[in-house]
Amino acid sequence: MKVVDDDTEQTVGHLVEIGLTGLRLETIAPLAPGKDYHLRMELTPEVSAKLFMFFSARTKWCKIDNIQPNLYQVGFQITGMEPGDREIYQRLVEMYGE
Repeated sequence: MKVVDDDTEQTVGHLVEIGLTGLRLETIAPLAPGKDYHLRMELTPEVSAKLFMFFSARTKWCKIDNIQPNLYQVGFQITGMEPGDREIYQRLVEMYGE
């Protein structure tokens, strides 16, 4: 699933891993730890009838991908989310979380 910066409309990355308090994205550029983002995640029909969900997150770490050195793995901590989107996020965790 694609994740976009809702302020700039730029693609931030693609969802790789999801958990209760955060997620990991694969990005094409490094992102500095400690930066806050307002994000929009594209949703699929099996997850929700909505096309997008919105949330705030802070970068916690960033490292070069072990397999593809032209990509980066970036960890985000969820810092805010509306109740309706929290239900969708919980569904994503149940479907795709480890």
